[in-house]
Amino acid sequence: GCLLDGKLYPFGEIERTENCFRCSCSREGINCCSLFHTPIGYDKENCKIIFNKESCNYDVVQKSDPSKECVVYSRV
Repeated sequence: GCLLDGKLYPFGEIERTENCFRCSCSREGINCCSLFHTPIGYDKENCKIIFNKESCNYDVVQKSDPSKECVVYSRV
């Protein structure tokens, strides 16, 4: 298998790791792609990003009231 972040994964396709990556594990090694996009276009003065492991995505919320979402203009 393949070792990633201290966890052993079996050979083959890994749909989702604990840290939100999709990977392919083979005898040659492991290749991974993220399942999330990082917000870059948002109001950085009034908002903050929080990684949500349940949805494998970043939530962008107001600093003053994290229960309210902020508008995101672009992600990478």
